Amino acid sequence: MPVQLALLFVVLVALDLACQLLRSLLVHAVPAALSDAAQLCGALLLAAVMIAAYRWLVRILERRAPDELQRVGAGRALALGALAGVALFLLVYALLWGMGAATFAGFGGLSGLARAVAVALESAVGEEIVFRGVVFRRLEDTLGTTLALMISAAAFGLIHAGNPGATWVSTLAIALESGVLLGLAFAATRSLWLPIGLHFGWNLTEGGVFGAAVSGGQYTGLIAAPLSGPPLITGGAFGPEASLPALVISLGASAALAGYAVRRGAWRRPRWRLRAA
Repeated sequence: MPVQLALLFVVLVALDLACQLLRSLLVHAVPAALSDAAQLCGALLLAAVMIAAYRWLVRILERRAPDELQRVGAGRALALGALAGVALFLLVYALLWGMGAATFAGFGGLSGLARAVAVALESAVGEEIVFRGVVFRRLEDTLGTTLALMISAAAFGLIHAGNPGATWVSTLAIALESGVLLGLAFAATRSLWLPIGLHFGWNLTEGGVFGAAVSGGQYTGLIAAPLSGPPLITGGAFGPEASLPALVISLGASAALAGYAVRRGAWRRPRWRLRAA
């Protein structure tokens, strides 16, 4: 198991980084008028390569069908996840507005939408395949759902620790909200499509709609909705993902998913406890 996990992790991370680099080179190589198209093409290429590589590696290394990325029902799960991600982040901004931390300052236009869509797609597909499809899933096979969730969420928080504006608060927040929520989305459905859609909808709404920083990355949104106030409320330079409202909303959704996973018998025990039983 450790060898398979390491091989899957290293190969898929390398592919993810290579595709991101290729998109960046493509954007800088084409005329400015074609940069939006280059952004989207690069993101679609990354998604296609990561999905195809994961399916192939699972068949070769694990000698099984990659049921967590099966085509049947993929569109419905992606749409449901994306809508859930949009709804959750709308609730985050509703809380921020209610607390007086967010204001409406007009419309930002469409100039930043292509980049927001591209980066949201890259992050959703690449990070979910690596952290939920590989790290969480393989650890869960041996350690059970609880420990796998804790370890994969901590790892997910740590990879964002070097982002612009990151602090120990933002690292902890990413682990507790995104790492836990997305891990539970996989555990509850045994499908990667729901967490991919959820991740995409959340990030696109955060950066592409409201123009907020996404894990430290700066965006121009459809709506200009600047934040003001203490970093604990707004998330500071890292963005509202590191805010108290985002943590409250995501933990509430995580509790609902955890309850659903337990009720349907999807919460797995560690392998050594199964052997003992």
